[in-house]
Amino acid sequence: MLIFHQVLATYRIDQFNLLNELFDLEVVYLYDSMQGLKINQKILEEQCNFRFSYFLRGIKYGDRVFRFGIYKKVRQAKPDIIMSYEYSLATQYLLLLRSLGLIHQQIGTMVDDSMDMCHNVQSKARELVRNRTVKRVDFLVVMSHEVARFYRYKFSLDEQQIIVSPIVQLTERLRKEPDRVEAYAQNHVEKHNLRGKKILLFVGRFVPAKALPLFLNNISSILQERVDTRLVLVGEGAEKEALNTIIKEKNIEDKVLFPGKYQAQELYGWYTSASGFVLPSLFEPFGAVVNEALIFGLPVLCSRLAGATCLINTENGLIFDPSDKEDTVQKLNSFMEKMKVVDDVSLTNKPPLIEDFRDDFRKEWKKLA
Repeated sequence: MLIFHQVLATYRIDQFNLLNELFDLEVVYLYDSMQGLKINQKILEEQCNFRFSYFLRGIKYGDRVFRFGIYKKVRQAKPDIIMSYEYSLATQYLLLLRSLGLIHQQIGTMVDDSMDMCHNVQSKARELVRNRTVKRVDFLVVMSHEVARFYRYKFSLDEQQIIVSPIVQLTERLRKEPDRVEAYAQNHVEKHNLRGKKILLFVGRFVPAKALPLFLNNISSILQERVDTRLVLVGEGAEKEALNTIIKEKNIEDKVLFPGKYQAQELYGWYTSASGFVLPSLFEPFGAVVNEALIFGLPVLCSRLAGATCLINTENGLIFDPSDKEDTVQKLNSFMEKMKVVDDVSLTNKPPLIEDFRDDFRKEWKKLA
């Protein structure tokens, strides 16, 4: 199997490693790092059990990119299956090559649409390209059974043509250094005086899609009333100034923390030192942080617009509408009643709130065997 993908991301490593157990996998990345994020690429590469390379020469137009060498790579690798991402230029080029008789492999694409994105397509152009592409590829890879049903019924696809493969990571990889994670967690608790308080955690970029200003405005009364509650926003981004303005207007300076941006075990220490996690996005294809939070035993208050709602059940969280203030307040109050105050930061006392996905993963991907 040969995959052309955008970038090596930590949340896809486990998926590709498992795919390498089922297929002889090679991945070609079209960017050498995640745009706007300072990540140690060497550490990510060391975790990959599959062959990979980077194609960085080509043409870029806005957020779209076309890389040279795709046809040559296919001829060299001689894969049985080729996979691309979304309805990208790479996907269109591969389909063009096949229509010209230059390649003959099965072609599929990974589509990261949430249900909201399925129904509310970003643009008319994307909708047209989607409708055309779905009819020409041999299979789709989607992130939930709900999205799979949408594509199956809308485009009259066979069940074997759709692989359900959510972006999930292995519990043992993220929790493999418990002593280090607990040490970082202990440091976070002591440095920010979190013990005895209910800590609601957010991890991510402060960008419009995450809707943090709207969420903060909607829950400000809860933060004002609850003396035992803190909102911790881990990350950075352009909307921090707007968040600070709201914090001052609502007089909740002592209730909201901006500890900065963290990665790896230091980040996992934040999951370990919190009481609950929130993802308030208005636009979110999936939301890999939801999976990470559940791995570290954190219940999740998840936006109904995020693809990661497929990971939420009555035992590990709640789903809310971030655009509806009444629903946000009601769900957050219910959620916080079940949150525990921070005390012991032992991972032993925070078992994962998500089941092992590997059996389902293998079952779905064997549709291509």
